[in-house]
This record gives sequence, structure tokens and C-alpha cells, in this order.
Amino acid sequence: MSGPDRQSPPVVEAPVEAHPATTIPKIKTRSPSSPQTSPHHTTPPAQDRYAPKPQTSVSLADTIGPHRSISSFSSFTRVNPATAHLLDDLAAKMTLLAPLNSAIDALPRKPWEEPEPTPPPPDQDPDQTSQEGQQAQDRAKHNLDRFVRAHIVLGMAPWKEGTKAETLAGGGQIWWEEREDDGVRVVYPDGMEVERVAARVANGELWILRGVLNFK
Repeated sequence: MSGPDRQSPPVVEAPVEAHPATTIPKIKTRSPSSPQTSPHHTTPPAQDRYAPKPQTSVSLADTIGPHRSISSFSSFTRVNPATAHLLDDLAAKMTLLAPLNSAIDALPRKPWEEPEPTPPPPDQDPDQTSQEGQQAQDRAKHNLDRFVRAHIVLGMAPWKEGTKAETLAGGGQIWWEEREDDGVRVVYPDGMEVERVAARVANGELWILRGVLNFK
């Protein structure tokens, strides 16, 4: 089965390349990355973009859903119940780095796909085909959860500038710095800009990224 058509509607069956008959649960994609702006719209100062009003009675799980510009990532966070529970835990502290829909759409390899999908051998019997299809679904869910965990910095809320930390997926340290010329926050070493801090809630902060962090 080929990947999803880039002109597909907002809710699609996300494909798994490992087997032509395999799909995973419905995942929202291709939602608007940001609201349309008027000709008179101006970008708010950095201090406003990165300093939302605190909401101490809600969790990251509560606040991520209403943001249409990150609806794809929001749907990914619900694939693994353990990860979904973590985002709902008011006692936890973390920074959630949510990529825009447009950043996910632009990926050459989608978060649920295998790095090198293997085509099935010819003349498989139906039982083997069904079993391998289930295994492919399980791998797709695992890949999606790893993608989400590569964008969670646990124990960092607020996350101070220059403080190095690892995401839940591991793979090396990341940190952020404020760019001198325009005050934009940038997450390194991938160099991804932070569009804004969308929420500051009981268990952490929701940052919206203009790109995707390394999730291999």
C-alpha cells in the first residue's frame, strides 16, 4: 500500500509500508498548521509568544487537543496509553515539544513508517499474512510512540535556556537558546524554531515547533 495522498482529507487511514494489507487506527493529518492572518497582523513580541497565562488546574493532555495546528501530533500522543497517562499526570513535570502539522506532512518518512520497509514474500498463506499484518500494526504503533517520546523532555518545566536534557526516546542531549537578532527560541542540535509556548499548565509547558526533532 502506498503512503497517504497528500491531498487526502483531514482524517485518513495512516499506511504501514511493511505490508500492503495493513493499516493502523485513524490518525488526523493535514489539518491547518496555523490560522489565517489578516494583512494587518503582526507577530507578537517574543516575551508574549513565550509567556502564556498559567493554567494550574489542567494537564498537557487537556490542553493539547484544542490546538488545530498540532492535531496530528495530538492524535499520536493517544496511541500508547502509558504516554497518554503521563501527559495527564498532574504530578509530572515536562516540556512537550509539539511539531506543527505542516512539519509532519513534510517528512519524507512518516512517524509510523519503518526506516526501510520490507515487502512481503510471494505466495504467503493467509494465516501468515494475517499474523505479519498484526505485527506491522504493532510496529507502527511503536514507531508513533517513539516519535512522541522524542518530543518529551521529562523533569524540565520550566526548561531554562542552555540547560541540556534528554528526551524520553534518548538519542543524545538537546537544549534551547534565544536567537540574539529576533529573540526566537531555537532547539538544538537540530536547530528547530519554537513558534510559541502555547500553554503553561499544572504538569508542564506545551511548546509548538516549526520542525521535527530527530526521532530515529
